[in-house]
Amino acid sequence: MSRFFRPLLAALGLVAATAASASTLTAWDFTFISIDGQSLPMSQFQGKAVLVVNTASQCGFTPQYKGLEELQRIYGPRGLVILGVPSNDFGAQEPGDSKEIKQFCESNFGIDFPLTEKVKVIGEDAHPFYRWAAQQLGPLAVPRWNFHKYLVAPDGRLVDWFSSVTAPDALRLRKAIEAVLPK
Repeated sequence: MSRFFRPLLAALGLVAATAASASTLTAWDFTFISIDGQSLPMSQFQGKAVLVVNTASQCGFTPQYKGLEELQRIYGPRGLVILGVPSNDFGAQEPGDSKEIKQFCESNFGIDFPLTEKVKVIGEDAHPFYRWAAQQLGPLAVPRWNFHKYLVAPDGRLVDWFSSVTAPDALRLRKAIEAVLPK
C-alpha cells in the first residue's frame, strides 16, 4: 500500500488488521481531527517526538494539564509535541463539546499544545491510532483511565507508554522523552 493512501485508509479505519500491515504502519499514518475541526495528520510531526495523551476536564488527573504544558515549554524547542486527545471513555469525565473543552484548557491551564476533537480511545470504536497502539504494545499498554500517555519517536515508532498515574514531571517519563528527542 502506498504511503499516500495508507494515512487516508488508517484515518477511516480501513487498514487491514493483519500483523504485516500493522507492523509497517507508523504513527505518521494516522490522522485526527483538531479541536477546531481541521484535519490533523500525525505526519506533520515527522522528525519530532510526540507525547499523545488522552485527556478529560473533570478527572482527578486533570491538573496534569499544567505539567503537560510545562513539558511542551521545556522540550518543545528541542522537538517535542504534546498532543491532547480528549475522551469521555472513563467515568464520563469529558462531557463537553470541542468549544467547551478548548475554552476550559486555555482558560484554566493556558494550553498551547494541539488538541484533537473528542474521540474514543478504547474498544472496537477506538480511534485507529489507539487500535494500532494496542496492537504495537499489547494489552497492558491500552489506556485504563484518563491521562494515559504514548510516546512516539521522531521516526513514527511507538516507543513507550505511561499510565495515568505517571505525572508529566516523573523522571521516568522525562528520561524517555530525552532519549528520543532529535539530537
